[in-house]
Amino acid sequence: MDAEHGDVTEAHVERGRLASLAAAVGRGARKGGERARAGVYAVADRIVANAPRIPVRDLAALRKQFPGLGPEEIADKLVAGAANGTSTVGAGVGAAAMLPAPPAMPTELAAEIIGVASIEIKLIAELHEVYGVRAPGTGRQRAIAYLGSWAEERGIDAAAVPASVNAALGVQAKRELRQQVLKRSFRNLPNLAPFMIGATVGAAMNRRDTNKLARKIRKDLRARQVPWGALPPLDA
Repeated sequence: MDAEHGDVTEAHVERGRLASLAAAVGRGARKGGERARAGVYAVADRIVANAPRIPVRDLAALRKQFPGLGPEEIADKLVAGAANGTSTVGAGVGAAAMLPAPPAMPTELAAEIIGVASIEIKLIAELHEVYGVRAPGTGRQRAIAYLGSWAEERGIDAAAVPASVNAALGVQAKRELRQQVLKRSFRNLPNLAPFMIGATVGAAMNRRDTNKLARKIRKDLRARQVPWGALPPLDA
């Protein structure tokens, strides 16, 4: 009888240990998930904050840099340059990921996402200049518009932009914009795990995705293209 009682007691103790372990694992997973979400939001917020600081060449500067070329020819050069840039970012981060113990992987991944976003937002802003579909407003307002264009993967409708740009400066609209940026930034994240992908594949993926984005934007902008001579003056 005592033996049976001892067996029952040990079984209860063991179940209690397993329950405690499961609870601890659950708490750890929740904390890990919370940290991951915090990191994701931090990256999205950084992209939003960086957008107005990205140096964008206006049409005059682009025409001076590429004399004698038309909109499509300049656009081709801009896309090629951006694809090379994002390819380089992907190769550098991918190479670090292939080390036996990747150093600070969350930091490396965040750096890649922010770097690629900055290159692609600059590309989108300059494509809008080249096709004469310049967002109205101040430099900050235009940056917000082009950030939205990048997040939604489509060209802006210049006629509908003023109201949306002014609204984008509000708290609620900033929150919505951050959600768009989150979806855009992390759409391909599962493809990078575990330990991401290596230099060659990382470079090829970024080049492919930048070219794909550019094709979507250019298709929209061609449908709304404005001749260079008809463009309004550029606000500061």
